[in-house]
Amino acid sequence: MDPNPFVRYRHRLDSYRAVTDGHLSDARFVEIVSGLDERVAAVWGAGFRTTPVVDGSELAEAAGIDIDLVIKADAGNVGGSHKARHLFGVAIHLALHDLDREDADPVAPLAIASCGNAALAAGVIAAALERPIDVFVPTWAERSVVTALDDLGANVRHCERHPDEVGDPAYLRFREAVDRGAQPFSVQGTDTPTTFDGGRTLGWELAEQVSSIDSLWIQVGGGALATAVSLALPEARLHPVQAEGCAPLRRAWDLLAPDFDFVGAAAEPERFMWAWETEPTSIATGILDDVTYDWLPLLERTHATGGEPIVVPEPVVVEAHRLARSHTAVPVCTTGTAGLAGLVHHAPANRERGAVIFTGVDRTG
Repeated sequence: MDPNPFVRYRHRLDSYRAVTDGHLSDARFVEIVSGLDERVAAVWGAGFRTTPVVDGSELAEAAGIDIDLVIKADAGNVGGSHKARHLFGVAIHLALHDLDREDADPVAPLAIASCGNAALAAGVIAAALERPIDVFVPTWAERSVVTALDDLGANVRHCERHPDEVGDPAYLRFREAVDRGAQPFSVQGTDTPTTFDGGRTLGWELAEQVSSIDSLWIQVGGGALATAVSLALPEARLHPVQAEGCAPLRRAWDLLAPDFDFVGAAAEPERFMWAWETEPTSIATGILDDVTYDWLPLLERTHATGGEPIVVPEPVVVEAHRLARSHTAVPVCTTGTAGLAGLVHHAPANRERGAVIFTGVDRTG
């Protein structure tokens, strides 16, 4: 089996419709994907490969939770997180679209809003595509990420929060750029619907590596990761996890209860999801999205699987990261262990096999 998940699982990708519809041969599709992966490797030093599963029994014991814990260790992925999976999936769609583009046609710049991992992933994939990219980041974005983006040739835009605006300033500036003609290159499905395509590879890998997963405990910022993995593992109970300093997803869940009329919610989304009113706060900075952008498909998956969103007190977020670094060898950041924090805070009553995803390399040293 091919170690590149985008080749290995190509028949399940939405982009593979170019083959099933008869517009492209399988060999040509593999050639395009492999060529793009080679360009990613030239930029990053490595391309996409299946990432390992780690036994979490020692960690579960240290956390005092009686569960058969499985850890999908994705922090060693391209860009240091799962975000590059999403964007590589988007890149395949763009590459296929470009097959029909005349060389003289203008190429719109790519654009993304992010505070860290998604920004770096976008910079890497954009460089592999040889496409210009505007990256909108908050003023407090990690210096190491900004430096790496500069080295990749990305156009970094620092965005201040203004008292007369509601919502993430980086996202607001990103939307303005898209309105001016930029190509959204985002890990939010609301802006870039193809972003779920590549994200599902993580779930397909996990399903192949571990049988009979009962529950998924996945950190949530914009919501694409948890949505994509749940789509790939439809039988596992989904628990999206946010920190108490920014938890718009649970608020929407409570407003939808008890009827969970998702059709009505789609017709009037502003009744259920709006920007977090106070300044988002948590040590897990990567999940501090003012809005859970993909809240609707995420809550549909949560409800369908029998799960519920979990809101975690900040001390538990801190402790989960300490436990993860002390009892595994995965160099994961605080954002990447926030799903574990949800499991620690709201452990199941009966013993089961639960999975967390450690994604996002710790760049603090």
